[in-house]
Amino acid sequence: MLHPEVRFRLEEAEERLSPFASKSRLSRGRQRPEAPSLVRTEFQRDRDRIIHSKSFRRLKHKTQVFIAPPGDHYVTRLTHTLEVSQIARTIARALNLNEDLTEAIGLGHDLGHTPFGHAGEEALAELLPGGFRHNEQSLRVVDLLEKDGEGLNLTWEVREGILKHSKVREDILAEGWGTASTLEGQICKVADSVAYINHDIGDAIRAGLITEEDLPGEAVAVLGRNHSQRINTLVCDIIDSSWAATGEGEGSSTGNEEQGTGNEHALPFPAISMSLPVLAAANLLREFLFQRVYFSPTSERQRVEAMDIVRTLYNSFLLHPDRLPPEFVRPSEDPTRGVADYVAGMTDPFAVELYEALGCPAIKVMRAS
Repeated sequence: MLHPEVRFRLEEAEERLSPFASKSRLSRGRQRPEAPSLVRTEFQRDRDRIIHSKSFRRLKHKTQVFIAPPGDHYVTRLTHTLEVSQIARTIARALNLNEDLTEAIGLGHDLGHTPFGHAGEEALAELLPGGFRHNEQSLRVVDLLEKDGEGLNLTWEVREGILKHSKVREDILAEGWGTASTLEGQICKVADSVAYINHDIGDAIRAGLITEEDLPGEAVAVLGRNHSQRINTLVCDIIDSSWAATGEGEGSSTGNEEQGTGNEHALPFPAISMSLPVLAAANLLREFLFQRVYFSPTSERQRVEAMDIVRTLYNSFLLHPDRLPPEFVRPSEDPTRGVADYVAGMTDPFAVELYEALGCPAIKVMRAS
């Protein structure tokens, strides 16, 4: 026996969220219309589609910062994604926003990341005409590459959040690719920074690149010295600074007029933000990681080698397009696009295996133990 009232009950529960929360029944919809689920909201369907995708599974063998790390406790792209989703859900729940939409964006935001992390992205950006950016590739994955070219057909809100999660180096709240129109999308953007700033510190200490004592004193004084203190400070500050998103407090509106993906209110639409002291401390810690970890001599050696692998694979498949899997050959697109799609989707071990199969020298840094 089917129970179509389940979805209606879930949608009704969303009406008790903040007036600024995104409501699944008000979604801008999918690229291709589909009959609704009987037991899930539209955002819950998107979350499930992402979790069951091949791209999501491959994240477990993709680099976050350290390539082929010598231990089981280093962060991978998959564990990073789970941490982002968890942090984002905590913030969304505290602000009475749509946790399902937040989770879907968090789980899907890095599906387009290359092998070898940002080193692979940098190589493809140099090679592909028009450049390559992992957030745009993540959108391409869910729109086109998954399910043998059908895509996942996600809602507009999830797709926008995936595209607009990226940031520029100078400020974790800077627009870069624009600000998501949903508060849930904005949460995922800042949760991404909260996650990687903290787990990258842990990995760098584990790798012997830095010690706790090396962290900038000004940032430590504001955020805390250990992992849990820093995350707690950041998450609580985001919640406090974004409290207007709850719709609670003096003068709050509870209007229901539609505004794009959610509602329009008499009050200015709120934004997800941070206090100036905490934001400054987070940006300082982030810049410290760029200087001492991401561009350290050890990381630089791995970056150069990783970029060489990606360049070699890209040029090889460009010269021999017959070796591409058929789903990456599209007569309507430039051949470089299909090659970039194939290389970007590779895991680190698979890329190394193909590189060596081409007769290239065995990878030493990648096999360090």
